[in-house]
Amino acid sequence: MPFLTILLYVLIGFAAQLIDGTLGMAYGVSCRTFLRTAAGLPSAVASAVVHVSEVPTTLVSGISHWRFRNVSWKLFWKLAVPGVVGGIVGAWLLSSVGDVLEPFIDVYLIVMGVLIFIKIFRREKKEVRSPGAYVYPLGLFGGFLDATGGGGWGPVVTSTMLATNHDAKKTIGTVNTAEFFVTVAETTTFLVLINDFFAHWQIIVGLIVGGVLAAPLAAWICKKIPLKPLLGIVGALIVGLNVYNLIKWFAAL
Repeated sequence: MPFLTILLYVLIGFAAQLIDGTLGMAYGVSCRTFLRTAAGLPSAVASAVVHVSEVPTTLVSGISHWRFRNVSWKLFWKLAVPGVVGGIVGAWLLSSVGDVLEPFIDVYLIVMGVLIFIKIFRREKKEVRSPGAYVYPLGLFGGFLDATGGGGWGPVVTSTMLATNHDAKKTIGTVNTAEFFVTVAETTTFLVLINDFFAHWQIIVGLIVGGVLAAPLAAWICKKIPLKPLLGIVGALIVGLNVYNLIKWFAAL
């Protein structure tokens, strides 16, 4: 693979992690959308590649958020444990049924893109809630969709918690930190069930390098800048690319 192509994946990993570490969402959704649209990887392989690349990036991101005091450990345990369980189940299902899930995953990613986009229009509320019991099934559901869709932990968990009026900084930092453990569980499951995704090691290396470089910067940006314009761009891009994938799928019938 030429150097410029590897550099492209470095830039993709950098941009995706910059978005994810800043917004608490969209690394996996962004990367997986590109890998399926541009690189043509099957669903299970694309998800596996994304999650392998996420292990070091989520580790650096979690440490960075911890250093910037963006993590609530009480919320962390409520999300991480069920998230790991949901991630393992989702990775097993995707590895078992393969491309049968393709159109459903496209629809799911379109919904995630819309969900990211409409956050632009939400008003910020001053009252901040404490995490309740609903966080446990939220973590389970987020982990499951993250594995089957190659991303979705952030869009599902972060968006739901922000929509129900939790502290934005603590939510984003905690969700990113818990994501490391969810990602390790999903990656381990993919390693056991899929044998050929390391043939795409150049993509994995590019995404890792870009993501690790972006993670500390994203944690700092999380505290500093307005995010609505970036939300709009990311949401529109994800919706557009997955609508294109869905149209191609129907055209091939």
